[in-house]
Amino acid sequence: MATFTVTHAWRLDGYGVVQVLEHVDGLIVGSDINISGLASTQLNGNHTVYSLENYSFTGVTDEGDLVFNTQIDRPNQILFADTGDDIDRQTDSGTLQYTPTCTWIDSDDVIEWLGIDGATANDTAFVATCVSAANAFCSRRRRSAGYFDALNTAPDGSVKLGTVMYAAIQYRSRGSVDGYASFQDFNPQPVGTLGQVLQLLGCGRPQVG
Repeated sequence: MATFTVTHAWRLDGYGVVQVLEHVDGLIVGSDINISGLASTQLNGNHTVYSLENYSFTGVTDEGDLVFNTQIDRPNQILFADTGDDIDRQTDSGTLQYTPTCTWIDSDDVIEWLGIDGATANDTAFVATCVSAANAFCSRRRRSAGYFDALNTAPDGSVKLGTVMYAAIQYRSRGSVDGYASFQDFNPQPVGTLGQVLQLLGCGRPQVG
């Protein structure tokens, strides 16, 4: 879970608004956040992001549309639905917590690559586990290599394929000691390697100490 410092907070026309000190990487509309420690205690709690517009929020029209003043920048501004009386914009000091979740691939992507359907509910559940692990691992490797990607969509086709391959490798490795092998004419042939995955992810060769 990542933690960010809140610098300003207010409420207007049924929407809570906070500004944080730095950009929250991966945060999108619909993400769940937790705010705590604000002097404006009515805004503390769990919320769902409604808007990430970086201009001053000035209210809501009769049709329910949000209105922003594009002449005033509000960097790192986060809006969420929050009923209650208006609270003037004020300097505040609290924290915003957010758990980044990568969703580049899903189970259908991995099943397509494997070319088989799970035989049992347990198989299907394990595919989902491998998908979750692959999304987390591959996004983490990309970030450590200097990329800053959106977490809801794979950056490109090669990254998506690399993530799918990593999930498939984990699935095929189930119950083995160290990886798996396919057999062609009784000669073991490795299928998919971490090196191939990292190449597709655009990551350089791992450093060796």
